Amino acid sequence: MQHVSVARSENVVLHNISLRIANGEHVAILGPNGCGKSTLIKTLTCQCYPIVTPETELLLLGRKRWDVSQLRSHLGVVAAELPGERTPVTRGVDAVVAGFFSASTLWPNLHVTPEMRERAHEALQLMQATHLEKKLVGEMSAGEQRRIMIARALVHRPEMLLLDEPSNALDLAAQRELREALRRVARQGVGILMVTHHLGDILPEIDRVIMMKDGRIFADGARSELLTAGKLRELFGVDVRMAEDEGALHGW
Repeated sequence: MQHVSVARSENVVLHNISLRIANGEHVAILGPNGCGKSTLIKTLTCQCYPIVTPETELLLLGRKRWDVSQLRSHLGVVAAELPGERTPVTRGVDAVVAGFFSASTLWPNLHVTPEMRERAHEALQLMQATHLEKKLVGEMSAGEQRRIMIARALVHRPEMLLLDEPSNALDLAAQRELREALRRVARQGVGILMVTHHLGDILPEIDRVIMMKDGRIFADGARSELLTAGKLRELFGVDVRMAEDEGALHGW
């Protein structure tokens, strides 16, 4: 991104963003609610588009233009919500296979190959969620649903996994399970770009932090340099206490 600004309705949400993220990086985008983090992710997935100026440039995997369905085979996107009204009445394994088609369920006209089924099973194994294959998504807990949605995003074997507030609405046990699953994904060599305002979401494998405030890049650098009480106070505007446990950070 070079000099990218994005408007939603009549409000400019992102202001003059210049940013480069490499394939395979593990990056967290951290900032308070309303700072533009989710809009940045939506811009990377072509759900939002920049305001056109002579200085503006946005290249995704080296290209200016993408068919969104093709882009999804390179970027595994995990949204906070389920992908459609039919997903809750879909079995876990079918919801994962439907990720090949960006569909909410396996509609009768879709041609599913044995290889697709095998890759869905592999993704569920990575998430330690094979026991959810036959369970309806609507009958799963929030944590189980999140693991299904991550497996769904992984079936393409994407180069990067993009997550928007992955631990929202999860209890402590589900948060731990989710973070352990994402660590397994990171160790498989898949890049992770995670939007969050929870320090606990920033996995030990994430070594770069981008801080956002008021729609702008507030800081961008190494985890060790930015995840300090002083820098977090500047970002969130409150005093922050921090603790570390086996590489995981916690703040209050």
